[in-house]
Amino acid sequence: MVVVSNRLPVDYVGGEGADTRWKASPGGLVTALEPVMRANDGAWVGWAGVADREFAPFEHDGISIVPVPLSEQEIEDYYEGFSNDTLWPLYHDVIAPPSFHREWWEAYVAVNRRFAEAAAAAAAEGAVVWVQDYQLQLVPRMLRETRPDLVIGFFNHIPFPAYGIYSQLPWRRQVVEGLLGADVIGFQRAADAGNFSRAVRRLFGYKTRGTVVDVPEADGMVRHVVARHFPISIDAAAFEDLARMPEVQERARAIRRSLGDPDIVMLGVDRLDYTKGIRHRMKAFGELLRDGRLSVEQATLVQVASPSRERVETYRQLRDEIELTVGRLNGDHSSLGHPAITYLHHGYPRQEMAALYLAADVMLVTALRDGMNLVAKEYVASRYDDDGVLLLSEFTGASDELRQAILVNPHDIEGLKDAMVEATQMPKRERARRMRVLRKRVKENDVANWSATFLETLTGVGKIAPGVPDGLRSAIARLAETPRLLVALDFDGTLAPIVDRPEDARSTERAREAIERMAEHEDTRVALVSGRALDSLKEVAAPPVAALLSGSHGVELQLDGGGVTIDLREGELTRLEQLIEIVEEAASAADGAWVERKPAGIALHTRMLGASAGAALQRSAREQVEQALPGLSTRTGKNVLEFAVRASDKGEALLRLRQHAGADAVLYVGDDVTDEDAFAVLEGEDVGVKVGQGKSLAAYRLKGPDDVAELLELIADARDAAR
Repeated sequence: MVVVSNRLPVDYVGGEGADTRWKASPGGLVTALEPVMRANDGAWVGWAGVADREFAPFEHDGISIVPVPLSEQEIEDYYEGFSNDTLWPLYHDVIAPPSFHREWWEAYVAVNRRFAEAAAAAAAEGAVVWVQDYQLQLVPRMLRETRPDLVIGFFNHIPFPAYGIYSQLPWRRQVVEGLLGADVIGFQRAADAGNFSRAVRRLFGYKTRGTVVDVPEADGMVRHVVARHFPISIDAAAFEDLARMPEVQERARAIRRSLGDPDIVMLGVDRLDYTKGIRHRMKAFGELLRDGRLSVEQATLVQVASPSRERVETYRQLRDEIELTVGRLNGDHSSLGHPAITYLHHGYPRQEMAALYLAADVMLVTALRDGMNLVAKEYVASRYDDDGVLLLSEFTGASDELRQAILVNPHDIEGLKDAMVEATQMPKRERARRMRVLRKRVKENDVANWSATFLETLTGVGKIAPGVPDGLRSAIARLAETPRLLVALDFDGTLAPIVDRPEDARSTERAREAIERMAEHEDTRVALVSGRALDSLKEVAAPPVAALLSGSHGVELQLDGGGVTIDLREGELTRLEQLIEIVEEAASAADGAWVERKPAGIALHTRMLGASAGAALQRSAREQVEQALPGLSTRTGKNVLEFAVRASDKGEALLRLRQHAGADAVLYVGDDVTDEDAFAVLEGEDVGVKVGQGKSLAAYRLKGPDDVAELLELIADARDAAR
């Protein structure tokens, strides 16, 4: 595994050569990725934070560190220029005007190429490379061009703007093309992923379905790219542990005493950035003091504004403006021992931050635009006492998850003032109720869960908990409100556990009962979509009369009022006879292999063989068929190799079933590689569920058939309740 980010997870301390000293950088990303990187012989590629210095790769705490050198001029053009004076304001809805300079773009391309080359050199054959954030948006495509064997992910930590804003970028096509080099592109919010998909359609005309983008390749193949949201989080347990330390609690009490022991301590913690809404909250607070709705004896505001990009003129101007505002408000409203605003222009260690969070009765997060805002989650995680009020801008990614906060529009100063007063007057019981819900959300969706979910989507490997996860439950609740719903289900491994003899497979009793309940609803159609021949599927599945059926990967369809006859042409029949002869002869050479004849093809099953023997038999059969009958449709599933003289797949079948049912939305559940064709044709409100491990286009996962049965019961209950 290789992680590529603008900065390394370590900071240069000093020394030369063998005496060079480094220290670990604190941060959520490092916390989330260190364990998985150590377990997978990981390497981290990034800049060391020192201009015009080259450092040799080295090991640090079990991770290979690969420093990428940057010159002073490149820092000025690539980082301070294009990244932070072009992309940053553009991606944050042009709160400040972006600058467009060709020399900055040229530096951005050159530095991205250097990072890509370093990652390619560090990555083993077939490695997973995870590229981080907006400074490196060209790296995925560059990596794919030089190392097509790699599995490539990208995560955008900041917003992705609507096309009307994004289109201002002169290099808009190149950036989107760079991102499409990844297999999975992650965003903080569903809205950001939607903005990206719309940009793809507008700029390239590529087909997008739900979270999947179809990217045509030079060889004529289509590559499916997943573009969806993976909201980032924090190490919630670590912040709670800090807050429970006696010395941190004592420090929190000392902070309140130093502020004059006011009734209410309001807190803002931000990088000094124009996107954070610091000016708006100070304006609102100042007007509350001016109008007498609050007094400095009642309430004080502590504003931590850590230094940020101080060489950029926009940020220098912002600091001057905020410090003038602080001075004016303190001069107008402070009294001895009771400051209106305590302004702190520097960063603090995590222990001090935990004390500040405990000391604060109201946390003010008033960002004008923010990809996530982890400060909001840190505050919630620290409040083990179930107290405190979070006032949260609706323009942060965190607002999608933390719905029990007081949500505000920071541009509405009157509304912001009312919300601040509401926060100061909220009864303790209501504070506790809201905080308990917020804490549950933050603890369940911590940073480890974020990284695991992304990497599971990227690689198909990860632990799957039993039961139906909360995110899927919410998606099912939305689907249940659909006027006409199609529930399409694979059979083997989805409704029925995998067995040694295919004829012995049967649905779980719970799944069968749930399907029969759903089939009773005129507005809910159930379809079984299988690789089995229809005769075999009917025998083992015993589907309800009202069920729609697809067999042989879509070659056979049985809709209402009859079936679809497969009329193979004479040439196809001849090729089918030859195909059967070749595959049956290949299977006879291996004890435990068997074949399944289908109307338009044949399947070679190797489940009873060992992994290596099965792979060898499939390879031999494929070579024999390709030599004798070139151009046949071939697909590989779980321990099965299938050939067909007439091409079709589950995606085509699902489209026909959807059209026939007149469905407004579709739920598709499957466990096999062949089900990916169906996941690929799902659209906006549709839901795809992958059963078991393996790389997938589906947005959700279940562990096995028992969990599928639980899912189907939830849908049946919801549809019954809606009658």
